[in-house]
Amino acid sequence: MKIRIQGNSIRIRLSKSEVDRLSTDGYVEEKTSFGKSAFGYCLQKKTGITELAAAYDDDKITMYVPETLLTEWPQNNIVGFDTNMLIGGNETLYLLLEKDFKCLDNVMEDQSDNFENPNKTC
Repeated sequence: MKIRIQGNSIRIRLSKSEVDRLSTDGYVEEKTSFGKSAFGYCLQKKTGITELAAAYDDDKITMYVPETLLTEWPQNNIVGFDTNMLIGGNETLYLLLEKDFKCLDNVMEDQSDNFENPNKTC
């Protein structure tokens, strides 16, 4: 699971096995240790909501994903989901959850569990 935070924007990318785990188990979590403390981020399946939502408590971001979005996600061609969550007044938090594709250029990281890039040409 990869996270990118910029301003009022949170983007999370998932590998194939993470999409499967979120869909079946309803929960995926990662954390980055800073020695005595850690920053965590997780995805949690939730019933009764229709859009992504998020919360920040105890040094952890939790992004809630509507159960209805996950039913066929591991098998279909939908790249991801996004929303602008109202957080007060006129302020919003942009949330984006998407499948992680294999890069088209050479990278050093293991991409064996990533989705095939739809822009790949043979």
